[in-house]
Amino acid sequence: MKKKILVIDDDPVIVTYLEKLFNDNGYETCAAHDGIEAAEVAKQEKPDLITLDLQMPAEWGPRFYRKLIKNKEFKDIPVIVVSGIDGDHAIKNAAAFIRKPFDPDELLKIVKNAIG
Repeated sequence: MKKKILVIDDDPVIVTYLEKLFNDNGYETCAAHDGIEAAEVAKQEKPDLITLDLQMPAEWGPRFYRKLIKNKEFKDIPVIVVSGIDGDHAIKNAAAFIRKPFDPDELLKIVKNAIG
């Protein structure tokens, strides 16, 4: 069974790019454009890993993350922060922090290390 990655970013170009990158490398994907939508998608899709932008409208990445880890079902899902702002302190248990613009090979390597 394919592993599933939830891509959370308010930039549709980034979402499309990441979904294509992950799909081309054998992962299933689902997406959300802010933290509120992401909470719903996470419940429905039960992802194996999440990529999370920090700066988004409606609900910032760190607030979504704080809610996520309160839920037993989701607290062990690895989260890779992919952001243009320097905020690695915002998600202290993140599996990795990658600055935009990022190297796709580096991101894939981190994903493979996290979920295979």
